Amino acid sequence: MTTTTLPRAATTDVTAASAVLDVVVPVYNEERDLGPCVRRLHAHLSATFPYPFRITVADNASTDGTLAVATALAGELAGELAGVEVLHLTEKGRGRALRAAWDASDAPVLAYMDVDLSTDLNAVLPLVAPLLSGHSDVSIGTRLARGSRVVRGAKRQFISRSYNILLRGTLQVGFSDAQCGFKAIRKDVAEQLLPLVEDTGWFFDTELLVLAQRAGLRIHEVPVDWIDDPDSRVDIVATALADLRGIARLARGLIDGSLPLQSLRSRFGREPLAAAGVPASMPSQLLRFAGVGVLSTVAYLLLFALLRPAAGAQAANFAALLVTAVGNTALNRRLTFAVRGTAHAGRHQAQGLLLFALGLALTSGSLVALDTAAPAHPHLLEVAVLVLANLTATVLRFVLMRVWVFRKA
Repeated sequence: MTTTTLPRAATTDVTAASAVLDVVVPVYNEERDLGPCVRRLHAHLSATFPYPFRITVADNASTDGTLAVATALAGELAGELAGVEVLHLTEKGRGRALRAAWDASDAPVLAYMDVDLSTDLNAVLPLVAPLLSGHSDVSIGTRLARGSRVVRGAKRQFISRSYNILLRGTLQVGFSDAQCGFKAIRKDVAEQLLPLVEDTGWFFDTELLVLAQRAGLRIHEVPVDWIDDPDSRVDIVATALADLRGIARLARGLIDGSLPLQSLRSRFGREPLAAAGVPASMPSQLLRFAGVGVLSTVAYLLLFALLRPAAGAQAANFAALLVTAVGNTALNRRLTFAVRGTAHAGRHQAQGLLLFALGLALTSGSLVALDTAAPAHPHLLEVAVLVLANLTATVLRFVLMRVWVFRKA
């Protein structure tokens, strides 16, 4: 891939250092819409944005007259405090275009928006203000928050909401709208995050936001007014498949520890806040522990149900609890308490087996108590008692894992 920054018209006085905001408009074969879009955006920023700005048209290997239109706009809209630059790439990919434009820019705040300008431009200043002040690190427009006003078809609305629900369920994201083409980031933050973003297409936004969230960065959300472009040429099926592959890749990176999240948190100074009497990260640890616990309980009940007819209640309980305890310890070590590498792994499993013994005592004791109180009890009651005993053991397991097994030195 080659990237070329075309020179500004000779009358342009805007220097790279003078622009406070650089708004990137990635385009591919947009010769018809590019001119009206850039003129409208330039007029709005000139009237409302109180600092020098730049609009960068990132031509994404267009095969029509887009590059010529962009070059003409750069000459037409040259000015002392505002200008238009053209970046030409020889390969397609929206993520690739954004990375190239943001890497090349030295404006302190970087933004981008889609060429269709579906988002009401009155949201530009609310989008970038938290970044200019230093309060936030990344800022995104959201069509899914209370206060947003959206005009779009039911099909696209369903796809968008389903995608963001999928992100919350798989990657535990906290932001509401990953795909809105209206985002901004501080340049110093982009310099740290962009080298870690692998995707060069439509998943670029999601990957950037997930890394930002996991690094402890503050993501500001701006409810926007949005009118969908009926002429959108996005291939929904191909994009959805690419998104699923991206989610799977990120999930693997989060599980196997290959993403340098701890390093990012340290560089950004975003370690969990500590307060007297309030354990750090308790809410997020509880959520992850609960998720692992649900999986473990389901696996335990399935194993118990499979083994119970042949082995009897006590033997089935012992085998099911042992197998799920080993898996539970391994998952909590990696996911809940973020312990990476093999150091102390054997000790952690040994301590986990002691917790298994505690769980065994509680569940086996509950079965003995049930047999004593009601020898002819139904099978469903037996399962219910085991579930209650397992929940009790789970609470104790979390407390002991936190204060003993995985306690930070």
